Amino acid sequence: MAAHVRTSAIVGLTLVAAVTAGCSGSGSSASTGSALSGPSSSSPSGSSSSSQSGGAQNNPAPTESNPPGDIPDNQVYVPFHGSGFTVKVPEGWARTEKGGSTVFTDKLNSVQIEPSTQSVAPTVSEVTNAVLPRLRAQVPKFAAPKVSEVTRHAGRVVLVTYQGDSAKDPVTGKVVRDAFERYAFQRSGHEVDLTLSGPVNADNVDPWRTISDSFAWK
Repeated sequence: MAAHVRTSAIVGLTLVAAVTAGCSGSGSSASTGSALSGPSSSSPSGSSSSSQSGGAQNNPAPTESNPPGDIPDNQVYVPFHGSGFTVKVPEGWARTEKGGSTVFTDKLNSVQIEPSTQSVAPTVSEVTNAVLPRLRAQVPKFAAPKVSEVTRHAGRVVLVTYQGDSAKDPVTGKVVRDAFERYAFQRSGHEVDLTLSGPVNADNVDPWRTISDSFAWK
């Protein structure tokens, strides 16, 4: 009888150990399953990141705009007929008469045409001694003057480049730092001063060359 009891006790302990091992194994499997499911659960995050990256690639590129004062490359030019001369000016620009000169303006740029009577052709020395002091008195914060001789289609011409402040905008009160090119064309006692101006940082080299090269005597 005692032997039978011991045998039953041993069997019982064996069953308990087996159940415990089974539970432990189940817990280990669950733990392993949880670890394996980790990458799966992070997958949506990875998918979201990929989606965001794709969205950024589908956004349009930022729109580039010309610097203030840049004249468009496709600007059309039309002839302006003065007394004894012609010169091309940008089409569509506002025209005003100012004293004896004609001015064409658009936004921050301007083309001023001023005919006069001069018996002697301008020279670098004459412009330096007579014209620069006048410009210094007329142009706010006049600076960086340079006088030189250049050649255009109309022939030799005296060019003055300089900087100055624009007039204050009547609406915003803003003042722009301008760069100027002033060409003095002369023939047979007639002179035409062609002044081109726009913001210092604007790239108007080609438009200004187009206009100054278009000047012709009739």
